[in-house]
This record gives sequence, C-alpha cells and structure tokens, in this order.
Amino acid sequence: MTAAVRRSFASLEIRNYRLYFGGQVVSLAGNWMQIVAELWLVLTLTGSGFLVGLATALQFAGILLFGALGGALADRFDKRKLLILSQTGMAIPATILFLLTALGAVEAWMVFVVIGLRGLVLSVDNPARQAFVIEIVGADRVVNAVSLNSVLVHSARITGPAIAGVIIALWGVAPCFGVNALSFVAMLVALVKMDPAKLHRPKAGRQRGGIREALGHIAAHGELRVPLLLMLVLSTIGFNFQVVIPLLADRVFSGEVSAYSLLMIAMGLGSITGALTVGTRTRVSRGLITLAALGFGATALLASLAPTLPLEMVALAALGICSVTFAAGINSGLQLAAEPQMRGRVMAVYSIVFLGSTVVGGPITGWLGESVSPRAPLLAAALAGFAVAAGAYLAWGGRSGTAPVPGELALEPGTGEMALAAARSGPRRAVARVRRSQPIRTARRRIRGDRPATAGRERARR
Repeated sequence: MTAAVRRSFASLEIRNYRLYFGGQVVSLAGNWMQIVAELWLVLTLTGSGFLVGLATALQFAGILLFGALGGALADRFDKRKLLILSQTGMAIPATILFLLTALGAVEAWMVFVVIGLRGLVLSVDNPARQAFVIEIVGADRVVNAVSLNSVLVHSARITGPAIAGVIIALWGVAPCFGVNALSFVAMLVALVKMDPAKLHRPKAGRQRGGIREALGHIAAHGELRVPLLLMLVLSTIGFNFQVVIPLLADRVFSGEVSAYSLLMIAMGLGSITGALTVGTRTRVSRGLITLAALGFGATALLASLAPTLPLEMVALAALGICSVTFAAGINSGLQLAAEPQMRGRVMAVYSIVFLGSTVVGGPITGWLGESVSPRAPLLAAALAGFAVAAGAYLAWGGRSGTAPVPGELALEPGTGEMALAAARSGPRRAVARVRRSQPIRTARRRIRGDRPATAGRERARR
C-alpha cells in the first residue's frame, strides 16, 4: 500500500471509527434515497420549483432555529448516547412517510410536515455527529477523518440516488422511505458496539449561558470567525444542489428520473475525488481553501453553460471536487481551532451556517430556477464562488506564503497524523519559539547595542 493511500485511510485503523464509518455508509445512503424521493414527490405533486426549494429549506429549518441548542446538548451530554437517541428519532419520520405513500394517502403538505419533523431531530444529530468525529480519532487524525466523512456523504450521494432512481422507476417512492427507516439500524448497531473507553472525551461543560459564550468565542477569534463568514456566503448562494439538480433534470435534460440520478452521481463522484485528495495532502491551508472557492466559481460557471447532459455531468463532477475541498478544509480547521469544551457548540454554528443557510438559499434558488432559468442558480453560485475567493484573499492573502501560518494543518507524510505540538502549546508560545530561533533577533540587538549580558561579562574580565 502506497504512502498516499495509507494517509487517505489512516483513521480506519481505529476500530471505533471503522464501526462508525460502516454504519454511516448504510445510514447516509438511505437518507439520500429519502431526500431524492421526497423532492421528486414534491415536484410530482405540485410541479413547482419554488416548493422544491421550500422542501429543501425545511430539511434544515430545525438546524437554523435550534442548532445552537443542539450543540449545547452535544457539549453537555455523552455524544455517543445522544446519537443513539437522535438516530432512533430520525427513523420515525421515514416510517411515517413510508406508511402515507404506501397507503396512497400522501399529500404535499404531509411531506412538508414530515420533512420539518426530521429537521428538528437533525438539529441535535448533526452537531453531535460533527463533534463526535474528533472524539473517535483524536486531534492528530481529524483532517483525515473529516475527509473520510466527506467520502461517506458523497458515496451516499452516489449510491442513494442511484438506488432511488431504480426503485422509483420500478415501484414508486414508497420503498425508498421504508429502506431509509431500516438503514438506521446499521448506525445504531455501530454506536452500541463502540468501545467508550477509547473515545477522546473532553470534560463536559455545564455552565449556563454556554451558547452566548461560544458565540463570543467565535467573534473573538479570527481563525473561527473568518472561515464561518466565508462558508455562510458560499453555502447560502452556492450549495443548494438538491434544488438545482432536480430543476436541471426536469426542465433542461428530458425530465426523466434517470437524468436526475446521473447528475447526482456525477457530482458525488467528483466530491469523493475531492475528499480523497484532501486526505492525502500534507496540509490543509488557507491558500487551498481560497483556490477551492475560486475553482468553485469557475466550475459553477461551466455548469451553467453546459449544453448537453454529458458535459453537464463533467462540470458537476468538477464542481463537486471544489465544493468538498472547500467545506472539508473549513470543517477540519474549525474543529482544531475550537476549544475542546466548546467544540459541539462551534460545530453547531458551522451546521447552522452550512445547512441552516439553505432555509434562505433554497427557496431563493428554487424561485430563481423557475422564474428565470434552471441555469440561473448556477450562475449565481459562480458569482458567489468568485466573491468568496476574493474575500479569502483579502483576509488571508497577505499571510499565506510558503511558511506555515496559523490555520494551516500539517500532516505527517508517513502516517497521515497531524503535527500539533505548536498548536497544543498555544499560538503565542509557538510564535515565541519561532522568534527565539531567528538569528535576525540577535543581529537586531547588536545593531541597537542591546547587549547587557555580553557587556557585563566583558567588564568582569577587565
């Protein structure tokens, strides 16, 4: 096995993470089957692009409204036990929707209610899952684990829509909801079989006002504040692929479910490629995040202009590479920069920014795709990508040279583990060590005549 491949899958050496990874593969694939079936069902029942965007927004309305509370719960309670409860709760809406569609009683408003219920559970489940990763693998492998989690999400984005497309074509949408309800069993089994003694748990924070404290912590630290602002802009305008792709398939490329599945698969393949590439790099730097935003803008522009389905698939695959590189870099940086006892709340804010922004961006994207053109949201995403790249350059460009700067996450080339000695001792100590090691400081003292120790020794010799 080559060193690059070993770095890509370093976290899988940990048994707890292997269990988590396997359970998530099944559960997330089922979840994507449900998302595909829900949006196709809404489009079939209503014929409205705006309502497809509204359905997408409802999936994440719970995170927007209650995500900070979910993060506080993740910091206060055992995340593994919390995930057992939330994963059980996620199976209930899927079961309800399965029964409604199987009995032929489903209406559009019922789909919206069920989506909203799932969103409420997701407001606890998502921050807990985000913050649980570093407890499974430890800080030294978090970049690799975040990259593998991106592989998880986007592998599910491939297998889920592909399976859903076949099932919908043969038997309709109802079986997709039933399969998703059953898929949560795999995740529950994985969580139960984990060894709690091998988890890297921080001390639980039980202070009151914890959410306000976390927001203050973010506001006071640029390494948290700037990436979150960049993600807010790009995710609100550009990361609404669940809305854009159904509209492209329905209004531009034949309107068949096969076109929908092919476009989702293409983007998923690109996303997996991007995730594995991030996992093999020796560092996730600010420069890479800036380039990923620039690439996002360029590939979204190409996707908005692609005239045929094969060219659209190529453009979406490239867009997937850039989008996951940008998101994974920001995710891993935030997890390391956050105080361990605030990590759940910081990642809850990340979830609000990344997913909750869809509540605003989803309906706007649906309206734009329906009123102007299905390609118009991709053009807006391209403009957002260019704007975020410019903002990142203005915020970081002056400090992103070849030398490491705070915010760059170095990996050991042999193991994929992170070199965190400087980070653990704090940024001020690290800067102090660098300054002490610089011969330029000695030269500066000599120029100023600042040599008290040397002068004293000379006087003693005399």
